[in-house]
Amino acid sequence: MADIAAKKARPQYRNIHVSQILSYRLPPAGIVSILHRISGALLFLLGIPFILYLLQQSLTSEISFETYRAVVGSVPGKLVLLVLGWAFIHHAVAGIRYLLLDRHVGIQKEAARSSATVVLGITAALTVVFALKLFGAF
Repeated sequence: MADIAAKKARPQYRNIHVSQILSYRLPPAGIVSILHRISGALLFLLGIPFILYLLQQSLTSEISFETYRAVVGSVPGKLVLLVLGWAFIHHAVAGIRYLLLDRHVGIQKEAARSSATVVLGITAALTVVFALKLFGAF
């Protein structure tokens, strides 16, 4: 009888529904993990073709170089470069964190939480510096 009461008192954990995704609160390590995957996909799917296109435009002829300058100088082009810059920065910084975790450095709960927060802070700071440089603040 006590065994049945103990089973009923235990909480049940279920998968969340799609409608609950926006209200679900991930820990910092989960956010870093998801953003690491997103940044890797962006770099592979968008970054490589865009950078190769820009390289081709800059090397083919003087006219194509002017096309390159127009693309890079436009606001949409700068926004794409900003997103790719964020993806590169985040992927690199989070990748260093994962290399350290693979070496069993900072795998305790509090250390992992603080390193994830540091990754998010460094990524945000470097992205702001990159955005300021990209849009001509300095």
